[in-house]
Amino acid sequence: MSERSAKLCSKLCADIGYRTISHFGEELCGDTIDVAEQGESSVAVLADGLGSGVKACILSTLTSKIISTMIASGMSIEDCVETMAATLPVCSVRGVAYSTFTIIKIDGNRTAEIIQYDNPKVILLRNFNNCEYPIQEVTIGGKRIFKSRISLQINDIFVAISDGCSHAGIGLSYNWGWKREEMIEFLEAVSLGGYTAKTISTILIEEIDRLYGSKPGDDASVCAIHIRERVPVNLLLGPPSNRDDCGRMMSLFFSKEGKKIICGGTTSTIAAKHLNKKLITSLEYVDQDIPPIAQIEGVDLVTEGVITLNKVILHARNYLSNNDRYLDWGLNRDGASLICRLLFEEATDINFFVGRAVNPAHQSPDLPISFSIKMNLVAELSDCLRKMGKRIKVSYF
Repeated sequence: MSERSAKLCSKLCADIGYRTISHFGEELCGDTIDVAEQGESSVAVLADGLGSGVKACILSTLTSKIISTMIASGMSIEDCVETMAATLPVCSVRGVAYSTFTIIKIDGNRTAEIIQYDNPKVILLRNFNNCEYPIQEVTIGGKRIFKSRISLQINDIFVAISDGCSHAGIGLSYNWGWKREEMIEFLEAVSLGGYTAKTISTILIEEIDRLYGSKPGDDASVCAIHIRERVPVNLLLGPPSNRDDCGRMMSLFFSKEGKKIICGGTTSTIAAKHLNKKLITSLEYVDQDIPPIAQIEGVDLVTEGVITLNKVILHARNYLSNNDRYLDWGLNRDGASLICRLLFEEATDINFFVGRAVNPAHQSPDLPISFSIKMNLVAELSDCLRKMGKRIKVSYF
């Protein structure tokens, strides 16, 4: 690899997100998606258990977990597939495997290895358009396996689906389900929005649910992988416990590459003084539950502190579950929504600068806010963002 290529790879990251919906009337989904990390590489496995319900859920869970664990422990994809092909039984009645699977391994942000066994073909979007990629058919353990190896480019989007996605709309919107070319056309339009992998998978699964009339006739799963350039964002909350550290804290914060978010009235006042800029406040409530934002020249976003961040955490919890509120924070202009768009959608690397000073206003017995609550908010938000696949660094002052 050339030095230029190595530098480019170091600036890339694989953003992985997924959503599933269960067969109507079933509490458990028969599809399972598992993601594992191995150094600078990551692997996503989508397994589709035969049928639906508890049995399918167990089969797909075992398949996805075994494959991802073997690959994460250093076993080659070929050896993993050979093991699974030899292990998975075939239904004597239907003549199909008890669990099919798709494996996408992102190797050091340089290449993608794709292994497909009886699942719909993975969709690759490159430059917002469908991209056909080479596929090699091999026989492993008596089973037909399709292999691909693809050199990665910025903004490549891989979408793996279970067959419940292609069955969507049968007898309702379509006679024979949602055709692959129609799904690709839908995804090409979605890809123009620059969304995260989680939001891409959410938009697609919601369309699939709509085509089923909100009564899915099969389990349906989507796993998206978006190859992105690393984007740093910095968030400053609270003044330092020692006033003498204000200058050092502000200098470190403003020297960092990336967009700047400042949360809290006292903190923004100190930042404005450090920059020798005017703090412009507002009384306009975009959302009656969220205090208005402010402005400081040279700062991308200035918001209130604890109340706003508490709302951000509520959105983060939903993002990590079914993400059905993504339009709320994705379109609204209140401070919490603006923070969500920066942290959830744009950022890949987030630096928190957290001051440990106790705010006297928060010690009022009439306010359910305390220093420990502020620290807990930072800890929970950091944890949520890590689960989203972000690199997090927290510095306390």
